[in-house]
Amino acid sequence: MTAPLTTALPQGVAGVHALPAGHHDGPWDAVIVDPGVKERLLATAVLVLRHGRRLAGSAVAPHGLIVLAGPPGTGKTTLAQGLAQAAARALAPHGATTLVEVDPHAFPSEMLGESQRAVSRLFRETLPELAARRPHTVVLVDEVEALAVRRQAASFDTNPVDVHRATDAVLSGLDVLRARRPGTLLVVTTNFAEAVDDAFLSRADLIVRTELPDASVVPLIVADSLRELAAQWPELGGLAADTAVHERMGGLLAGFDGRRIRKTVHGALSLRLATAREPSLLSADDLLAAAREARREGASPYGEGG
Repeated sequence: MTAPLTTALPQGVAGVHALPAGHHDGPWDAVIVDPGVKERLLATAVLVLRHGRRLAGSAVAPHGLIVLAGPPGTGKTTLAQGLAQAAARALAPHGATTLVEVDPHAFPSEMLGESQRAVSRLFRETLPELAARRPHTVVLVDEVEALAVRRQAASFDTNPVDVHRATDAVLSGLDVLRARRPGTLLVVTTNFAEAVDDAFLSRADLIVRTELPDASVVPLIVADSLRELAAQWPELGGLAADTAVHERMGGLLAGFDGRRIRKTVHGALSLRLATAREPSLLSADDLLAAAREARREGASPYGEGG
């Protein structure tokens, strides 16, 4: 069973979990993307986690780095979390997987060189120690642009020397982690790929760019959101199967990110007090009214976060 550590976590580590675990199911299926993209992600993860050690001596040995880049709200974080669970399930016959969640915002410091030392400890000490616990390790870093800042664009208004040193520490630390624990996979997300250091991106084994859902995908997200509601209130099964409603919603929500689409569907429950009290009363009119409200208010196609 997955459980966060009960002791104090090392600096920069937001959580440590054992996978696969039942309550980590869901994210992989929640993000609607081309199945080929998911297969490519999963295949890359399995190759690194299962055969990273055997490939370590090769001239083309993987760095164990996957980058998910794209606008906020396009499912990067959900996809990364789902990938960790999917890979853990695929590799379960060969042993459990450790999922390490890193908070890149835990490292900035006004003290010259402190960020460099903290980042260096993370890659050279903390992550190798955590990776030694189980046969496979996945490290998840959200908003990696906060950690591997593009040095060519470092602002001199802050502390450019420390920024450079911290990014240097990430690059050298990644190489050290690869050498010491070649079966470790680092999955990172970024809303601004142009803000990530070029040398960091060049180490990636796979870069996947997530996009806003196109016209054919929006109705699928609406349908999936309604199925989630129907799992709690079976009376909504009809709406979850009503493709005509899904298509009409899709027309109104074109240009929105996946998170905003799902929030609009769920937000339809709070348009009326009656549906807030009893969600099973949700109707197609409620859904369409919520979609029109979102469009009328000019809700940004870009939600918060990744």
